[in-house]
Amino acid sequence: MTLANDMMDLLEEVDTSWGVLWLAAAAVVLALLVHKVGATVIRRITRDSLIASAVARRCWRPSRVVLPLAALQVVWQAAPDTLLMINQVRHGNALLLLAAVTWLALRALDGLAQGVTLQHSVDVVDNLNARRIQTQTRMLVRIANFGVLVAGLSLMLMTFPGARQVGASLLASAGVVGIVAGIAARPVFSNLIAGLQLALAEPVRLDDVLIVQGEWGRVEEITGTYVVLRIWDERRLIIPLQWFIENPFQNWTRTSAQIMGGVLLWVDYRMPLQPLRDEAQRVCASAPEWDGRLCQLQVLEAGERSMQVRVLVTSADSGQNWDLRCKIREALVDFMQREYSQHLPLMRAEIGPEETRPAF
Repeated sequence: MTLANDMMDLLEEVDTSWGVLWLAAAAVVLALLVHKVGATVIRRITRDSLIASAVARRCWRPSRVVLPLAALQVVWQAAPDTLLMINQVRHGNALLLLAAVTWLALRALDGLAQGVTLQHSVDVVDNLNARRIQTQTRMLVRIANFGVLVAGLSLMLMTFPGARQVGASLLASAGVVGIVAGIAARPVFSNLIAGLQLALAEPVRLDDVLIVQGEWGRVEEITGTYVVLRIWDERRLIIPLQWFIENPFQNWTRTSAQIMGGVLLWVDYRMPLQPLRDEAQRVCASAPEWDGRLCQLQVLEAGERSMQVRVLVTSADSGQNWDLRCKIREALVDFMQREYSQHLPLMRAEIGPEETRPAF
């Protein structure tokens, strides 16, 4: 009699298991159908918004995994507790669901950054506001990515009873462990805080022109731990984020990309200045790099043998100003060689009468 009852219970469990499996398959198919219809609707709704469209595109693949896993989790939770290995199936599905949700959140943040980049392009003349928004978005998204990863891993670990017990045991000795962990993680957290400071205070932005340790370059990339500075000769200078918080540096595009530069020349005292001014003005007027704000020639210094003149010129950005300064320098040197070669800097010496010359 007992053997017959056991056989009946086994057959009922088999029937229940097949029913749950069929229900799970139907839930997966329904979830995929909902995903397909929802993706089509969302794509049409967000097609007029660059940010929403970018987020929707980046979330399409992970959401295709999240919805079926969520549907399966509902089925497993509703299934009888007497099913074979049902607790292990629930736990495994929950882990996969948490991993997929973490993936979805990371892709959504990436889509947000991509959409902001597309909406605020730096390929314009005055791109100060675009660079500010892009820099803040990238830094804040990287910090949010770190938080999402930590939260996802923490939630996955909390599903294991053993992990909770280990955590409770570690809390008992949190004094020593906290000090050791704090010292070990100091570079990570210092860079994290430095990244947050850079995003909010904005001392450095993407495409800014910086002078760092005597090197001139543009900010090419800002990561969660360092800044890549593209030097003018195509070298790359890698600088930790914390360095920008603790050290002074020059930012030529802090408030505007417009910049002023000078050209220095040494000429003889007998060189007339008005022809030089006229030539400098003519070169500036014909140069596309000049923005029309300032082109001024002044005597900067009067030395023992010659005088130094400076031509101040302005341009829309530092790259154009460099080219303009080189162009003016070459034009003025050529002008003096051609028209006033006798007034180039000379070394003068006065020779007395023959009878006063020393004998050798």
